[in-house]
Amino acid sequence: MSKEPESWHSALLFFLPLVIVLLTPACISHTQDVRSAAIESCISLCIKAKNDGVNLTSGPCLSDGNPEWKVEDWVCDVAHWPRQDVDNQAENQCKSFREGRAHHFVEVDEYCKLIRVY
Repeated sequence: MSKEPESWHSALLFFLPLVIVLLTPACISHTQDVRSAAIESCISLCIKAKNDGVNLTSGPCLSDGNPEWKVEDWVCDVAHWPRQDVDNQAENQCKSFREGRAHHFVEVDEYCKLIRVY
């Protein structure tokens, strides 16, 4: 029998952890960059909506259907601060988050202050 498959397997076992160790910081950095972009974009959208006279007291979703929202897999939602039970009801959250098209959200209050990031 040939020793080739075993040597390939040994090489994989040696190099795979090395690759993971080397790529992990880059992945974390990318995740932090996207998170920061989502926060900045959400606050900007909120300020723009507020300046345009949009009533934010009802906690609208600012990202769904908004061509200015460019952060994939994230939504921007307005909630009350302090949070109220109504903010936790699914029907009051961004549709793309409820439907699983987005998996993360930025939540700001009606004054465009960051509440939380998930």
